[in-house]
Amino acid sequence: MKKIITFFLLVAAVKLSYAQPPAGPATPGNIYGDTVNADGTTPLAELTSQLSKKDTIAAKITGKVLASCPKKGCWMDIELADKSKMFVKFKDYAFFVPTDIIGKTIVLEGIAFNKVTSVAELQHYAKDAKKSKAEIDAIKEPQKQVRFLADGVLVVK
Repeated sequence: MKKIITFFLLVAAVKLSYAQPPAGPATPGNIYGDTVNADGTTPLAELTSQLSKKDTIAAKITGKVLASCPKKGCWMDIELADKSKMFVKFKDYAFFVPTDIIGKTIVLEGIAFNKVTSVAELQHYAKDAKKSKAEIDAIKEPQKQVRFLADGVLVVK
């Protein structure tokens, strides 16, 4: 019995380590992660204002995807009201989004927070985004970022 349980745990671990983006394009109505609807979203300008007073807030927002991990859809950049970017990851690394989600309008539900991101982490994401070696090597300072940990994503348009 122990061998069977160990085998299934090993299979699950291997499957998770090779997680891939969802099959098919990101089309309006698709939901990734927990169920999300478009009702009751917080305007992006209000989100930014709230984060200037608190470090972390629960929120539901609508935004446009500027960039996404081209390898497996494990992160996104969303455009904020002031045209800056908010970095989005997915809760517990439990789901990804299609790699063609760039340019789509989406609804995110989860937690927004401020974070100082290390040089190593910034370089990692630059490498994921297939930036040039010169661009990656130019990252020399940690950066304060608005981040979002999404429970679910709804493609709106």
